[in-house]
Amino acid sequence: MKHYDILVIGGGIVGTATAMQILRQKPQLKLLLIEEENSLAPHQTGNNSGVIHSGLYYKPGSLKAQNCVKGRKLMYQFCEENGIKYERCGKLVLAANENEREKLNELEKRGRENGLTQLKRVSKEEIKEFEPYASGIDALFVGETGIVNYTEVTEAFARKIKELNGEILLNTKFLACLTDRQGIKKEGNRLIVETSKEVFAVSYLVNCGGLYSDKIAEICGVDPRVQIIPFRGEYYEIKEEKKYLVKNLIYPVPDPRFPFLGVHFTRMINGGIEAGPNAVLAFKRKGYLKTDFSLPEISDYFFSREFWIMARKYYRMGFDEFRRSFSKKLFTEALQKLVPQIQEEDIEPSGSGVRAQALDRNGNLLDDFCLVEAERMMHVLNAPSPAATASISIGETIAEKVIHNLV
Repeated sequence: MKHYDILVIGGGIVGTATAMQILRQKPQLKLLLIEEENSLAPHQTGNNSGVIHSGLYYKPGSLKAQNCVKGRKLMYQFCEENGIKYERCGKLVLAANENEREKLNELEKRGRENGLTQLKRVSKEEIKEFEPYASGIDALFVGETGIVNYTEVTEAFARKIKELNGEILLNTKFLACLTDRQGIKKEGNRLIVETSKEVFAVSYLVNCGGLYSDKIAEICGVDPRVQIIPFRGEYYEIKEEKKYLVKNLIYPVPDPRFPFLGVHFTRMINGGIEAGPNAVLAFKRKGYLKTDFSLPEISDYFFSREFWIMARKYYRMGFDEFRRSFSKKLFTEALQKLVPQIQEEDIEPSGSGVRAQALDRNGNLLDDFCLVEAERMMHVLNAPSPAATASISIGETIAEKVIHNLV
């Protein structure tokens, strides 16, 4: 049986950043990272549009705000130092009416409280200087926003892990963590972790399992206090001949009731322009297609009290999102609020991603990051956007806690 000081579960950007930061802080530790798929960044990390978020949206003082602002700076620095292509292009947030103008005022206030210095209020007449085809009555330009390929960033994190003598195993699924609570003898002061390949003895376990993070916590005998609900985000891509309609990033003013940013336009680092995503309930945790369905997984949350509390609160929004999921016309109409010239024939279906959204016991969609500590364990149970932007900072925070607990 192999022995490790640290086992990290999950090869997404948060898991790899955490492993990298642990080894940076304490390189003598023996660390293993496992990922059940055959590549790193296979899910949330590899299926987003690559925005480096500024920290505009998040409540000042929250973990999201603190880690996003710090993480953004660290992400730009890491990309620069490691030759990763990125661009600090900025984005435009558009207000379509007076109600949204008031919300835009609040966004600007939050941004300044979060330390953003490249905010510029843009009048209706000035919007065309930033985005010639965009429309709104008011806008906010956010200069700190950028774009990058987060899969490339994750692979760079992995190289750093290996340079620091950490190990990474792909195609290795976590199955069980055997502890005294389950009546099984530990090996010394270590946990016995069973995987699909072999069994390991580890001193500390870090769960960055994303879509299955709550289930991993339960297997470890820990009450996660939240339930992961999968939401699929579906994208369209603007056809080559119509890319001139969008220069960089164009966002609506988000609805503060939901932890989603609304349908928007994103120029990606590879040159494509994505439109979306919507946010529809997925019927499988890895439900990237409308036809993906898992009866055991859907039953897990359909029979929970928390889910139906959420459903009663947000059924109107959910119904609208489902309608838009099956109607290109409705999707286009949402886009036309930002760029009126866009037409149905200008966009074509692109990829999709599934967001691991935590739901608390009161049926609330958890907005902030959520870390749950247990004996010799750390469980990352809610790390939605801007987790990729904030990954180096989140990893640093987790690493400090892990190393402190190992002492």
